[in-house]
Amino acid sequence: MENTQRVNHTSSSSSFTCVMSLDQQGVSSIPERYVFPASQRPNPNVQISTTIPIIDLSSLHDPSLRSQTIRKIASCSKELGVFLVINHGIDQYVMDDAKETARQFFNLPSEEKMKLYSDDVNKPVRYDTSFNHVKDEVYCWRDFIKHYSHPLSDWIHLWPSNPPTYREKMGNYAQETQVLQKQLAELIFESLGLNPNYLEEEIKEGSQVLAVNCYPACPEPGLTLGILPHSDFGLITILLQTRPGLEIKDKDNNWARVPYVEGSLVVQLGDQMEILSNGLCKSVIHRATVNCEAKRLSIASLHSLGIDTKVGPAPKLVDDQRTKSYKDFSFREYLNFLSSNDISKGRFIDTLKVKP
Repeated sequence: MENTQRVNHTSSSSSFTCVMSLDQQGVSSIPERYVFPASQRPNPNVQISTTIPIIDLSSLHDPSLRSQTIRKIASCSKELGVFLVINHGIDQYVMDDAKETARQFFNLPSEEKMKLYSDDVNKPVRYDTSFNHVKDEVYCWRDFIKHYSHPLSDWIHLWPSNPPTYREKMGNYAQETQVLQKQLAELIFESLGLNPNYLEEEIKEGSQVLAVNCYPACPEPGLTLGILPHSDFGLITILLQTRPGLEIKDKDNNWARVPYVEGSLVVQLGDQMEILSNGLCKSVIHRATVNCEAKRLSIASLHSLGIDTKVGPAPKLVDDQRTKSYKDFSFREYLNFLSSNDISKGRFIDTLKVKP
């Protein structure tokens, strides 16, 4: 394979190359650093899942439909760890504005985006590529900007100031998803037999991270991935995307493509929710694929408890029949794991499982 441009395996920003730069150069083949082993490459024949439900949240206002909707949430939380929501309360123009300002950001000159570059996973705002390009043995075909987002007033001044609308439009979306995740957490808790207000104060004071991702068109999409298989660390992730590309591991441990439904949002359960539920809920393993036709954008709003707040199995879900299956952990402990490990080698949640 022609090695059009090699990215050095170093933390130095002088050697950092964003994927958008490769796209703008019009490379005809991907650099060697982005080529995954054959066993990890995406399968072009992966089918769109027919088992991921689309949940209409407006049905919660109809007493005759509410219990059915709760049961549906319980089922997909336990079997898949993912579902789609419509009529979720976030206006289409808010979502469209967020996608457009994200597109404008990634189209900025590299030197402008590099002002926010960091390979330190603890930075509250950072622009980078891959997952952790210092530790990853193979890079992913992705650029991203991540920033803390709650409380918004504490962090928004650190966000990109270019494009000029970024803080306003992305801030509006962050606030709306913060409201939605509270509602979703209450529904999931209720589906588990917990008080819907369980951990109400901890969730109110919790963390929100927006991961704004750009997956440029790729000349050899069959050789690489946009994001490695992983599960998210938090309670709930709300995902907004511009086109298909998200895949999940289904209950049979096969890859399945998540359907793309205009106006919907993807809800993914994370490690904190699996641990809080003492294993009743599933933290969904997912990855992103890329394509050769068009750029794909996604905005993942990751919601968790506070950075140093420990989460463990809810006491009500631990008894003689269901012993405690996980050790308690915090968001900060996850960040420490991420900064010193290649996530392709193993999931953080697996280090927390209590051996029988």
